[in-house]
Amino acid sequence: MSGFVALIRRDLTLAARVGGDVLTVVLFFALIGIVLPFAIGPDRPLLTRLAPAIIMTAILLALLLAIDRLFRADHEDGTLAAMRFGHLPLEAVVFAKMIAQWLTTALPLLLATPLMGFMLNLPPALLGRTLIVLLLGTPALISFGAIGAAVTVTLRRGGLLAPILVLPLCLPTLIFAVGALDDTAPGSADAAFWFLAGIALLATAFTPFIAAYTLRLGSE
Repeated sequence: MSGFVALIRRDLTLAARVGGDVLTVVLFFALIGIVLPFAIGPDRPLLTRLAPAIIMTAILLALLLAIDRLFRADHEDGTLAAMRFGHLPLEAVVFAKMIAQWLTTALPLLLATPLMGFMLNLPPALLGRTLIVLLLGTPALISFGAIGAAVTVTLRRGGLLAPILVLPLCLPTLIFAVGALDDTAPGSADAAFWFLAGIALLATAFTPFIAAYTLRLGSE
């Protein structure tokens, strides 16, 4: 367990030293919230109705922007190869890096969501449910991103290919997350919420094994 926690702490320290990656993700997320109201126009009821979909789409695009750095730096400097022969199973290494990725990308986006909600005229009553949905949805998005990062880590232009591979996997999460925020149909929203929870649980549980297997194949 100490090695697992140390690996999370290491990735958090590296992210804090670089700094710019986290800031880029948050700024990209905020820019979507700034630009789209101008594109939609002065129709505030329309903006309110579209706010949950805009927030979820912005979260997805911002997280896709950061998935390539999940394994690439460690692969290029040989750290990832050394981790394969360490005392931690590669599956645990992947899971630790997923947690660190969530803390350095998804968590800052969650903290920025109230500001985004204010810009998009999101009702305060819906903001709390939005944050709960994001707490469920972002681990699934990080998980799918980890699979894409593992598949493309050995490719020279994998950073361009990974989002394209990951996007189809993320669409069900996006659909159910937006459905869970539909306050016009409470029954459908509750069903979408539980489907989203199931996707998040399955994705988080199985991704470390899938990504570790893919990394082993890529290193052979």
